[in-house]
Amino acid sequence: MARYGMVIDLQACTGCGACAMACKSENNVRDGHFWCNYTTTLVGDFPDVRYTFMPTFCNHCANAPCIPVCPVEPHKAIFKNKDGLTLMDSDRCIGCQRCQNACPYGVIYFNEDDPHPFWRTENARELTASVGARHMPYYNPNRATTWNGTGVRKRGVVEKCSFCDHRLEVGKRPFCAERCPAQAIHFGNLDDPNSSVSILLSQHPDARRLKEETGAEPQVYYIRSFNRR
Repeated sequence: MARYGMVIDLQACTGCGACAMACKSENNVRDGHFWCNYTTTLVGDFPDVRYTFMPTFCNHCANAPCIPVCPVEPHKAIFKNKDGLTLMDSDRCIGCQRCQNACPYGVIYFNEDDPHPFWRTENARELTASVGARHMPYYNPNRATTWNGTGVRKRGVVEKCSFCDHRLEVGKRPFCAERCPAQAIHFGNLDDPNSSVSILLSQHPDARRLKEETGAEPQVYYIRSFNRR
């Protein structure tokens, strides 16, 4: 058992957005939905203008407000696993969106329609077959190893960042952390004093979390400051 979390070094971050692109690729997230996203803020007056860049994810809160509002019983569709991850069971989700409304971070998304509609058309299926592909381009068989039917996103359910639980199952890091060229995203067991995240938090006691006042106890921490002109 572990208590997984992230530490984002904003000073190391270059603002390239590779984390968001990696997440889209790995988790076949539909257009307009962002399991890994970022915020940018302009500061100052022209010509002395700076901007800040902050990657954002599901915070896998220790006191996740999205879980108790799920009406599915006796086993909720959104739940905590043994390692503290807040996960969705799409087979149990009824699409009520109560968890989406309860999330203070706005990181839960409802698939109202079938994602990737172009690749579900007859022309696209013929194109896929013509090159010998067994699945549409957005299909990820590894993504489907932990939850049935998630090789491609499906309609009528809510979904969000899972810290790439399918990768964790085989000893790999979340894909956003794996593909960050600046190595600004650190992932590990917060209960292990020798993990990179624990070491960084001990070195930066002023680490901060988003909306701590909600009492959700988010497990994503930010250290230092983004500083790009």
